[in-house]
Amino acid sequence: MAAIAARLITKLVDVQDKHGEATVVLTGGTVGIGTLKAVADSAAAPAVDWSKVNFWWGDERFVAADSEDRNTRQAHQALLAHLAVDPARVHEPGSADDFATADEAAFAYAEELKAAAEAEHAADMSDSRSDEPGLLPRFDVLLLGVGPDAHVASLFPEQAGVREKKRTVVGVENSPKPPSSRISLTLPAINTAQEIWMVVAGEDKAGAVGLALAGANPVQVPASGPVGRARTLWLIDENAASRVPQQLVRKDPAGA
Repeated sequence: MAAIAARLITKLVDVQDKHGEATVVLTGGTVGIGTLKAVADSAAAPAVDWSKVNFWWGDERFVAADSEDRNTRQAHQALLAHLAVDPARVHEPGSADDFATADEAAFAYAEELKAAAEAEHAADMSDSRSDEPGLLPRFDVLLLGVGPDAHVASLFPEQAGVREKKRTVVGVENSPKPPSSRISLTLPAINTAQEIWMVVAGEDKAGAVGLALAGANPVQVPASGPVGRARTLWLIDENAASRVPQQLVRKDPAGA
């Protein structure tokens, strides 16, 4: 996790050098939260201007705001509480305290993303900008974990969310993994990211990783769906890589 953290710090510094700010989409789970803690613990962390980093989440559990199940709460404990972040740049999905249903929270999050895209478009004075703002701001790095069932974010095999083509955010009900209500970015939204980093550890994920890298259908294997605009990185340990053909494996000398 320290190697992934070092890579993330370097990437954010590079993006800030180019754009003045950077945007990262966070994920939960053991590896996702462990990576955030490793960032907070890194001696290189001060190289990033954290006040100019925008934080979003790929998914969230639709529970009370103070629930330990919340990815946002875990991220605050692991990373955000230890950095000089700008609260206005921390975009948390709504909780069950704020909305009656996951669908309502998903709609509100989609609107917040759209507003950020419009603000970003208005601030972009380059000749290359499009005439109309999109529905999403620029995502520089989007982190994703993978479940043993090959789900990513809260997009589960065969469920409606992984089939969504138009919306950027969906409410998820009857999740096979508790809690049952969630909100999630869709695959079309995820795939607008410049870089997608799949961070996975553990032998229980090996089958999902192998199927995803073999090009399985995303409806059955959601982990095969994410594709970054610039690149997609699989940052996995040896156990998670145990069912990946060796010709597809490139070991990171830093240990990621």
